[in-house]
Amino acid sequence: MNFSDFSKASQQFNQFSPEMKEQMMKMAKARIKEKITKWLATPTFVVIGITLGAIIGALTACFGDISDRLSAIRDANPLYFIPALAIGGAAIVFAYKKWGRWTERGMDQVFAVGLNKESDFPLVSIPMAAVSTWLTQLFGGSAGREGAAMQIGSALSYNISKKLPFENAAHIMLVTGMAAGFAGIFQAPMAATAFALEVLLVGHLELSALLPAAAAAFTACKVSSMLGFHKFSVDLSSVLDASGFSASIFTNEGTLDGKLLLKLALMGILFGIVGGGFAKLLGLSQNFFAKKFPNTIKRIAIMGAGISVLLLVFFQGRYAGLGTNLLDMSFGINAAGAAIHGYDWIIKFAVTILTLSAGFIGGVVTPLFAIGATFGIFVAGMFGVPLPLAAALGFAAVFASASNTLWAPILIAGEIFGFNCLPAFFIVCTMAYMCNGGQSIYKQKKIRIKI
Repeated sequence: MNFSDFSKASQQFNQFSPEMKEQMMKMAKARIKEKITKWLATPTFVVIGITLGAIIGALTACFGDISDRLSAIRDANPLYFIPALAIGGAAIVFAYKKWGRWTERGMDQVFAVGLNKESDFPLVSIPMAAVSTWLTQLFGGSAGREGAAMQIGSALSYNISKKLPFENAAHIMLVTGMAAGFAGIFQAPMAATAFALEVLLVGHLELSALLPAAAAAFTACKVSSMLGFHKFSVDLSSVLDASGFSASIFTNEGTLDGKLLLKLALMGILFGIVGGGFAKLLGLSQNFFAKKFPNTIKRIAIMGAGISVLLLVFFQGRYAGLGTNLLDMSFGINAAGAAIHGYDWIIKFAVTILTLSAGFIGGVVTPLFAIGATFGIFVAGMFGVPLPLAAALGFAAVFASASNTLWAPILIAGEIFGFNCLPAFFIVCTMAYMCNGGQSIYKQKKIRIKI
């Protein structure tokens, strides 16, 4: 605008009535405020994400450490604790009815808030989720703990978001908290960021939350590690180098290795069937037992007693808890010569579904890792693939198919096993994701594309 134009605009403005001038000034101030608020939104979210990441990283490290200690106590004394699983389950249900009403749905509540079906996320869900998961682990329930970790992160971040003046703050901060919780418990920040971005809506990435989620995830991972929380990891490259097997999908001439590609694709299909089948059967089982035992205390007590018997009959707790013992055996970590059996995956599969159907609190990702790794070893001989590589591929791909996510499983495989085999993980996870029958352990929302 030149001086002449500015002069004309000024003359026109002076012709308006005082009321009109005041109204126009208010509108101009509102637009300026809106633009400033928009500019400040992302930096503010990032700063809050870093702060939340530090807090959530500390909380999840403490939560995970206590979980590990309780699991160790149970493993050392299975005959004392596993028979009391029904009592522990009844205590969980009673506690939720007494102090945590409307928060017992676990990750279902996170999804309800994330999909704007609900707007209330009480902070009481944080101690309730943590203590209930500890009880599940102590008495041998086959469940994970990422659900509680993400509840801790998302409940805290969502309630903070209510004080922020920015557009879509609640949703962005919920995703940020989920990423921090996942990163704090698994110490895989890239996978945590991807998981939080893609898990709510199938086929969609919440890119508006990318920077704050990444900031929170990396901070939570660092704080959790600084506090001494143990990360599960395997140097897969050195293991494969020692065996002389190349997991590269490219030959020395730079062309694609068609034979290996076919093997990986077929393995991915099998992993997809297992993961998708787990998600489908979990949903059917939860609905069946909810109708069979409408009273939640009776359900968890009766089923808890039955699960205790199964856990004790099958090798006195081999399939209890997170399944980290099966992971250690799959990769030869502190296993003292223990071997994986061909039926390990199916028993862990069944016991985990029964545990979650009964109403025990925790998560499902770590048991899925164990199911995938042991199933990978089961099928390794069919494809001539080294056992550690097959276990790692199953670890990631069964998680991909059961959770109906793609990028998080690929990245967590890289962060845990090393990025040298990333192309192999990409192929099996992609095939597993495509062959899971559209099933998911989470109540996700699908995007419908109009043609």
